[in-house]
Amino acid sequence: MKIDVQQREDHQVMLTVEVDDELLADAKQRAARHISKHTKIPGFRPGKAPYALVQRVAGDEAILEEAVELLVKDVYPKALDEAGIEPYGPGSLENIKSTTPPTFEFLIPLKADVQLGDYQSIRLPYELGEVSDDEVENVISGLREQQAVIEPVDRPAQEGDLVYIKMSGSRNQPVEGEDSSIVKERSMPVNITKEGDDTSDEWPFPGFSRKLIGLSAGDNVTLEYAYPDDAFYEAFKGIKAEFKVVIEGVKLRTLPELDDDFAQTVGDFPTLEALRTQIRKNLETQKLEMTNEEYDEKVLDKIVELSTIKYPPQMFERETDHVIEHLKERLERQHLDIDLYLKSRQMDMNGLREEAKPVAETRIKRSLVLLEIADQLKINVTPEDLQAETQRTLSDFSRVMPEKDFRKMVSSREGTSDLIGNIMMDMVIDRAKERLREIARGLIAESAETPETPSPEPSSPEQPEETPKTPDEIEAENSQFQEQSSSLE
Repeated sequence: MKIDVQQREDHQVMLTVEVDDELLADAKQRAARHISKHTKIPGFRPGKAPYALVQRVAGDEAILEEAVELLVKDVYPKALDEAGIEPYGPGSLENIKSTTPPTFEFLIPLKADVQLGDYQSIRLPYELGEVSDDEVENVISGLREQQAVIEPVDRPAQEGDLVYIKMSGSRNQPVEGEDSSIVKERSMPVNITKEGDDTSDEWPFPGFSRKLIGLSAGDNVTLEYAYPDDAFYEAFKGIKAEFKVVIEGVKLRTLPELDDDFAQTVGDFPTLEALRTQIRKNLETQKLEMTNEEYDEKVLDKIVELSTIKYPPQMFERETDHVIEHLKERLERQHLDIDLYLKSRQMDMNGLREEAKPVAETRIKRSLVLLEIADQLKINVTPEDLQAETQRTLSDFSRVMPEKDFRKMVSSREGTSDLIGNIMMDMVIDRAKERLREIARGLIAESAETPETPSPEPSSPEQPEETPKTPDEIEAENSQFQEQSSSLE
């Protein structure tokens, strides 16, 4: 086998492989037998017809085509091994350069390559803000809203009322021949906000609910709104729209008194002050998580700037697909779909892909850098930690998933294996982020800022140290996890 490897600038290689004529001749014989098994040839049982007869019945071209397919299956993995190539994914047969001798050209995407910069020297300021009293009171206000007593009234809508409407929306400047609809007709309840409340994320536009004040059941109104380019809802950015609204009913909302009795209806809180204390703790946790997430992104972006990162176009296309899928999920949560989104922005899917590419590029580079650092820092997950986290995750799933779906998941070896693998990867990534955060904040002493794992303390012969297991070793414990998870059913 003769192999020529040509590196390409897009992190792929063109692999030219030449093999002996005898291999193609053998492949033709196998191809003829395979064809004869699936072609009725009078006088011969399936697979038993001689080569010459199969050649007359099927033709040389069919035999050669089948033979090349068989030969490629044999040659391709051996060529990868001999050339020492680590592919990102399946390669493609680009050209049959010759059949005398048999010569094939394969285009192969390479595994991503990351050359890290000096991330140990990165230092960035870290600021964690405090939870304000107003933030606590906003949560309490939301809890009171949830427990409001609602009753119909025969009068115009007022501040604080719950108004039931039927609404549809369209572009104010429709394009001829195109559907101008941006919100399909739907019925929905609307809480009329108080003057001065933050309505930046109000649906379908800020201040919408207060436009309903003074309207009664049976009234209808057309509301126009010009969305800025940075509008909260992605589908509406930069467009002018009009909304047709019909009032279906008005209801009075009476909020519960803000006292200890209210706190006891919310949960296991003896007093209103105890409720406030717990809310503050929850908000502090949320603020810490959000601050860390934003800080981690800044640190990773800085590392990306210092590093050399190469990956094939197939990885980029796949990540672009993921970005678009995530956008579809966000639109669904906003009661929109991708078609309306594209129409509202006067864009087709090709344009959306172009817009998604910078996001995909950022995500790929951050992920590759993070995984490389996790490898350099030798970040591992012990079986005990993995088992505990798996149990917590299964417990959470058992509470939110339909019982039938949960039973199906925990009874499937493949499903459990995927779940454990995802949990382990998430734990490794979280620990890598935490370590980088400590480095960037200057919390790790110089002696600790090395990629090498410190040597463990010598262990006694009676109690040998347990080495963290690899993913393959953990896979062997799947059956044990499945037995344990079944107890959560």
